[in-house]
Order: sequence, then structure tokens, then C-alpha cells
Amino acid sequence: MGTNPTKAADNVFYLARKKASMYNEKLCSRAGAAELLGYASSSTISDWELGISLPTAQAVLKMSDLYHAPELINLYCTSMCPLGKTVQRVDTDSLDRITIQALSTFEKVMKTRGILLEITADGVITEDEEDSLDLVIQHFEELEKVAQDLKLWVKKNLREHKEVLE
Repeated sequence: MGTNPTKAADNVFYLARKKASMYNEKLCSRAGAAELLGYASSSTISDWELGISLPTAQAVLKMSDLYHAPELINLYCTSMCPLGKTVQRVDTDSLDRITIQALSTFEKVMKTRGILLEITADGVITEDEEDSLDLVIQHFEELEKVAQDLKLWVKKNLREHKEVLE
């Protein structure tokens, strides 16, 4: 089999392993990855990379660490794990984009501050305040997502940058 199988070419686990092989030669092959991940055979890795089966959450954690690909955890939780499909997908591609989203969200949260104080000042949330409270919660959820995007971007990119320098 060639070093770049076409059936796995767009598989996230394959792409993460191949990218990591730039830093760890053993990851050039599925057999090497299987050995480093603690599996007896490369067929397990092959099944994941060909989409025949899904890795377990524990296997994704191991791959994420070995491949230096924290985005695998987010991807697994947002699109593969039946319990976590409500988790928002995180953007790890562009610091510029994350920064713009953060600044926009900060503006919304600052405007929301007054609304939140107004709603909660009397200690009672009335029916006519519920829509405003929903907006406050929506803005906080946006802030939470931006914070997760930035955290994952830093974890992924600063770690890679340090290894390139070493």
C-alpha cells in the first residue's frame, strides 16, 4: 500500500497522523502509530482512518496527545460522540478570525451588562424580561465559544511552534 492512501485522504485521523509524522517518523506508518498508541495491530488505525469504525473516546485522547492535535477531541465530541453532539465545534485555523469574533462578542457582552443589571436588580425575573434574559445568555454562550476557540488555538499552535523551534 502506498504512503498516501486515497480512501483515507480526507479523514481527520489520517490527516492528523500524517501532519504529526513531520515531527515523529514512526507516525509515517499505521504500524508505527499503532505501536505508539499501544495497539497490537495497525488494522485498528486503518479502520479509523478508512471510516470503517470510530475510535473510542480514550483512543481519541491518546491520538490527540501523540499527534499534537487537540482539535481531534473537539471534532470527536461535536460530531462523533452521541453524548457530545450538542457541543459547538471549535475553530483552530485562524487567530485573526478568532480575535475578530472575540472583539465583537466583547462589545455585545458590554452592552448586555446594563440589560442584565436591569433584569436582575429587583431579584425577580418577570415574563416580559425573559426575552432580554435569553439575549444575555446567548451573548455569554458566544463568549464561551470564542474562549474555547482561542484556548484550543493556543494549545494547538503554540505547542507546534515550540516543537519546530526545538
